[in-house]
Amino acid sequence: MDMQRNKFKQSLLAGKPQYGLWLGLSESFSAEICAGAGFDWLLIDAEHGPNDLRTILSQLQATAPYCSQPVVRPPQGDHVLIKQLLETGVQTLLIPMVDSAAQAAGLVQAMRYPPEGIRGVGSALARASRWGRIGDYAQRANDEMCLLVQVETRAGMENLDAIMQVAGVDGVFFGAADLAASYGHLGQSTHPEIVAMIKDGLRRVSAAGKAGGVLCGERALALEYRDAGARFIAVGVDTLLLAAATSALAAQYKPELAGRAIATIY
Repeated sequence: MDMQRNKFKQSLLAGKPQYGLWLGLSESFSAEICAGAGFDWLLIDAEHGPNDLRTILSQLQATAPYCSQPVVRPPQGDHVLIKQLLETGVQTLLIPMVDSAAQAAGLVQAMRYPPEGIRGVGSALARASRWGRIGDYAQRANDEMCLLVQVETRAGMENLDAIMQVAGVDGVFFGAADLAASYGHLGQSTHPEIVAMIKDGLRRVSAAGKAGGVLCGERALALEYRDAGARFIAVGVDTLLLAAATSALAAQYKPELAGRAIATIY
């Protein structure tokens, strides 16, 4: 059995913009529906969505037959949890709240086998190696790992240049909502100061030879971020899409519900 190639990482290296969708419903059924839509990548969110190792695994299995590439965001950059996620077959991780080069370097190590890293060796028990059927998994796995670090605080922005220089960091994702809060604009992810900051960050990341990423549900702004250098762009969230669609349908029959706002803070 051959090693699974990380098509998401290959596309980033080729400089091709990748459009994705956030998955927060924690359901394999809805994940499979979204996988059939044609997005380049799907983000399984365990930081703010009610996901755990088993629900992540079930969504990986449900979306496997489709072209959309899975990316997983754990609740934190814990080395033990990273090891477990990699064993399920995840090849791309988005780690939240990365504030320093030292933290980024530790994450790189967590995703790699020795001597380049500290990942525990036990893939014969794991889906990642197809339970030992990929005989050279351990020798080839490091090359397929893709690490995306999330810069979303004042400290992270101040250390951006150092973070970008860490070998093994493949991309930098800018978290607009948390950046806005960090700079005194809570609930204003599209504040002009934050938008300008993210655009500048995307240009710097691109100049450093890395891939920049964002989550933005406003099409015009998402395209502005793309033009500033973003290469992986999430353009929606499953929970918000469902909330908006069901609210709009209810309002067709209950006029008193018309005009209810659906929060779109990203």
